[in-house]
Amino acid sequence: MPRIRLDPEDGPVVTLRLDHPPLNAFDSAQRAELAAAVRLLADRRSVRAVVLYGGERLFAAGADIKALAAMDPEEVRAWNRALQRTFDEVARLPMPVVAAVTGHALGGGMELALCADHRVAAEDAVLGQPEVLLGIMPGSGGTQRLARLIGPARAKDLLMTGRGVGATEALRIGLVDEVVAPGSAHTAALAYARRLAAGPPAALEAIKEAVDHGGDAGLGAGLALERALFTGVFGTADAATGLRSFLEHGPGKARFAGPARPDTGCPSDGMPRDDPEGTDGMKGRST
Repeated sequence: MPRIRLDPEDGPVVTLRLDHPPLNAFDSAQRAELAAAVRLLADRRSVRAVVLYGGERLFAAGADIKALAAMDPEEVRAWNRALQRTFDEVARLPMPVVAAVTGHALGGGMELALCADHRVAAEDAVLGQPEVLLGIMPGSGGTQRLARLIGPARAKDLLMTGRGVGATEALRIGLVDEVVAPGSAHTAALAYARRLAAGPPAALEAIKEAVDHGGDAGLGAGLALERALFTGVFGTADAATGLRSFLEHGPGKARFAGPARPDTGCPSDGMPRDDPEGTDGMKGRST
């Protein structure tokens, strides 16, 4: 039974569904399936937005602690390297990614949500990095993405206390972008994803790259990246469509066709069965 599903919602929007009950915990099999699904999405030019979703009960509760405690340092290093690499691939998807956070998003679950461009949380959702309560620390982006998102001081508070954050506080500190009624996070995330999917794909990809990578560089390097991306976007068919529509009909009326490149082939159910790298060093072992 696959632990990761790709559910096409309506044309250009796809839900990447974690389906490993009861906790959607990341073991090696789920990590490998997530990596394969993300690579498939990256090559699908017809996909213009992705929603990350763990189901109504919860988003994801991190790693299998019992199995993690049984690893030696070398195994932990290999497992962590593979999970960090996979989450990086989620963050680097060229199209907008929206997380629909329900129930608990803890440890690796919160780190996955941090890879999204926009986070929608249900009112009863709880997010947190409780690793310090186990005598360890986050290892799949928690210390880095969280600090960049909410600032170092607030990040240190959450990371050093391990406390959970309710949706209202998460919205106040910028950890999530929208809070909705229980049971409606996925619907709200889809609505936002559809709005973005109607935009010009090349411009959205360029904006994402400028913000994500420009922020890691100095101002001069960031401005140089922005200038290069700005110039490149002007050469796209969507730019011609948008400029022409503005001049003829006013703002906000353009309909963008997006790229005309074919999709990469995939199995009939849309879900690849293997991890091309297969290098997490933990084949056949639950983590």
